[in-house]
Amino acid sequence: MARFAHPDRRPAVVTGASSGIGAATALTLAAAGHPVALGARRTDRLDELATRIRSQGGEVVAHALDLTDDESVEGFADQVAADLGDVEIVVSNAGLVQPGTTYEVDTAQFAHELDLNVVGAQRLARAFVPAMVERQRGDIVFVSSDVAVRARPFMSSYAAGKWGLEGLAHAMQMELEGTGVRASIVRPGPTQSEMGSAWADDDAAFVITQWVRFGLARHPRLLKASALADAITTIVTAPRGVHLNLIEVTPEASVEPR
Repeated sequence: MARFAHPDRRPAVVTGASSGIGAATALTLAAAGHPVALGARRTDRLDELATRIRSQGGEVVAHALDLTDDESVEGFADQVAADLGDVEIVVSNAGLVQPGTTYEVDTAQFAHELDLNVVGAQRLARAFVPAMVERQRGDIVFVSSDVAVRARPFMSSYAAGKWGLEGLAHAMQMELEGTGVRASIVRPGPTQSEMGSAWADDDAAFVITQWVRFGLARHPRLLKASALADAITTIVTAPRGVHLNLIEVTPEASVEPR
């Protein structure tokens, strides 16, 4: 039986690591023994997270990263390789959503969200996956959203982006078959994070009301970001020969009294 090389040292990259799912994933991977490279635009938040990881005995580096900029992505990849060596795990998590009616929202804003949520993921894959293919091992995990299968109104750019992201990921799964590199999708349901925290209160209230109207918010419970971090860690620590293609994680409703 053929045996695959499985290095003990598996450096990981996490984008969108300044808060939410990204920050939780970085903490969980570091606690599992992975050297971690943090990437995001808010470098002050990255520095705080890096300090926390080091205080817990983890190995971590942090660099500015703008996934809408080719040079930023390429420079980030070079810095991480110099710091940590060959990257074994990439978690593509950065994302953006703004509320708006599809036929009224500013087209430049719509395009910017698609650039980050879809094209940014491809920039990241292009920066790291070829070396994984050359080494015949590695994991890239795309953090999607349940809007990819249940579109929500008044956030159509985000829905379109996540639909596109999953299409990209499924195509990569076929392209990578037999290379030793696994592309996987984590699809979160409603999650406690800073996503949408910059929305005006009136906009947020209106959008959530519409979700309820269309049956898209059946109960008020939300996932903790750590639940998604655990799912991502499960994917990348699966033994060779096992590919967890897609994990959907949704919040469980409160148990109703009898």
